[in-house]
Amino acid sequence: MRRRKRLLRMAIRLLPIVLALILIVALFGFLLKSCGKGKDAKVLITKTLGKTDVFRIGDEICTTPEIMVFLTTTQSEYEKVYGKAIWNTSQDGVTLESYVKEKVLEKAAQIKSTYLLAKSKGLELTDEEKRFAQAAAKDYCGQIGASQRESLGLTEELLQKLYEEYALANKAYLSVTSEINPEISDDEARIITIEHILIRTSTRDAEGNRVEFLTAEKNAAYEEATKIREEAIAGKKSFEDLAARYSEDPALTYSFGKGEMDPAIETVAFQMETGEISGVVESESGYHVIKCISTFDEEETQENKKKILKERQDEAFGKEYEAFVETLAKKLNESAWDEVELIHDGTLPGADFFEIYEKFFDEK
Repeated sequence: MRRRKRLLRMAIRLLPIVLALILIVALFGFLLKSCGKGKDAKVLITKTLGKTDVFRIGDEICTTPEIMVFLTTTQSEYEKVYGKAIWNTSQDGVTLESYVKEKVLEKAAQIKSTYLLAKSKGLELTDEEKRFAQAAAKDYCGQIGASQRESLGLTEELLQKLYEEYALANKAYLSVTSEINPEISDDEARIITIEHILIRTSTRDAEGNRVEFLTAEKNAAYEEATKIREEAIAGKKSFEDLAARYSEDPALTYSFGKGEMDPAIETVAFQMETGEISGVVESESGYHVIKCISTFDEEETQENKKKILKERQDEAFGKEYEAFVETLAKKLNESAWDEVELIHDGTLPGADFFEIYEKFFDEK
């Protein structure tokens, strides 16, 4: 049970990445749809959003204080790693602060939507889980000063509500993915390790476009690769020495699973034995000579099993989540959203919403 809850927590925290495309289309789209720019938009017009109501999705409203909980947590995470000067950076005219704001908006909308999905399934928290949420809210408030709580409009009741919604969102994920078979075979998840020597058969023009060699040049590249293979089989020089001398790929070693490498290389590599040297293999990059270093990496294979299972769970959840979100009306209060800003005056709360959640839910 402890491990299962840990996986759920990891899942819900990774959803903004795993479901990035879904969020952009289904959730973040309300930025356009609520302004009447999206075709067939479902916009709630029966109730006016209040001054501090940032958005409504379905029958749930996200307020400025709620957004600030997620925004300050994200801001603090960035500053712990990169320092406060990180907010001076921008790319293609977009500041990091603007980018982070949009990501926080996406995350808040995703949590609200997943919470609504849980309610639609009739899911509820246990009394014990509600006590966890209450304790987490008290802990959060205890980590920030009264003046910070007042300036952000935070109360224990509001924070408890956020923790309950977040916990119920976890339950929705479990409900949807519980039927996914967790058993994955060693062969399916197998990670192998190879070394290779590459002789390229193309180059790049001034604009970075790929330019294929002429036939005569390709033939010469093949002959070179063939001679290198013969040297490798003869064993007078180590494969590593030959790679250092001839290979046009700075990387010598690759570890990968099925579906992760160029199909031409993968097909050959997964049929090789440890220590075996392949024939000349042609891929889009050029001609390769491959040496199998390991046909089975136990540790990496076990990690790949987790990755494969997570991908299947996210795919299953994503399908149901996307269909559900499309049924929800959405509305953004642009004036309230425009007033949301990162805190740069030295009063940034030190509490981490997700870290506190893990403290009370993850190990229970």
